[in-house]
Amino acid sequence: MSYDIIFSWLQATLRWSAPLLLVAVGEIFSERSGIINMGIEGIMLCGALCGIAASFYSQNILVAVLATIALGAIMGLAVAYLTVSRRTNQVVTGLMVNMLATGATNLLFAMMSETRSTRVGTFPIIFPQAMQKIPVLGEIFFCQPISTWIAFILPFIAAVVLYKTKWGLNVRAVGDHPQAVATAGLSVIKIKYQAVICSGIFAALGGCVLTLGEVGYFASGGMTGGRGFIVMAAVVVGGWDPLRTAIACIIFGAADAAQLRLQGMGSVIPYQFLQMLPYLITVVALTGMVKSSHVPKTWGAAYDPDSH
Repeated sequence: MSYDIIFSWLQATLRWSAPLLLVAVGEIFSERSGIINMGIEGIMLCGALCGIAASFYSQNILVAVLATIALGAIMGLAVAYLTVSRRTNQVVTGLMVNMLATGATNLLFAMMSETRSTRVGTFPIIFPQAMQKIPVLGEIFFCQPISTWIAFILPFIAAVVLYKTKWGLNVRAVGDHPQAVATAGLSVIKIKYQAVICSGIFAALGGCVLTLGEVGYFASGGMTGGRGFIVMAAVVVGGWDPLRTAIACIIFGAADAAQLRLQGMGSVIPYQFLQMLPYLITVVALTGMVKSSHVPKTWGAAYDPDSH
């Protein structure tokens, strides 16, 4: 294998990991508060289409990001209302969101026929050409769009927020001891809402980065390819910790980039088996590491304010 292929694989690893890191940051806060937002796959899919549509019609990447944030907040609010206020089953709610998102994006994309033959503008590369031509480092790091750099910085920021700020402490306390939080005079429901809306925003942004990070187009049917569910597995493998979860996301990104490179090289292995590689690695990681994970005590359980 030539060095060019290795450098290309490393560059693609960072790029394919970026959407996962964004989605994972939001999901960690949601699950730390006790709410499993299984709808992140559907929200990510909607964010991917929203980014493309907003970028196409506005011709402005910033407008696309703001529109995606607004969409993610609205969808996160809907999930929060159902799971927190109405106390619906979180798994069923998430599956419902995913199915509705699949149908809605297929319908809307079919109606936007003009976007299907046009590649929209993508996130810019912030480093100058001279830095991009630096051997090894330039090819791997300095050719990345700004979205990749932001995605890799976010887990560190999330760790600080989760462990070093009052709000992060409240989120963790709500996930472990909601009754104690309520006794202290804080609103458990408000904190859960904030965490779930946060997960909706980052899930939508992850979808936006998936389409606007490099490719600049949307493909109906399987644009996200189950990446939302992979993120949920990464969060469990990472023990609901931002930095360890980031490592799990990077491993999946590396496997995804590898299978794409192997297909391009004309591997004798059937492409269907190569496409299984990232998901197989995720299953192996789950079975090997999940036992050591510290599960939030009210993970997946509905909060009843009248129970104390």
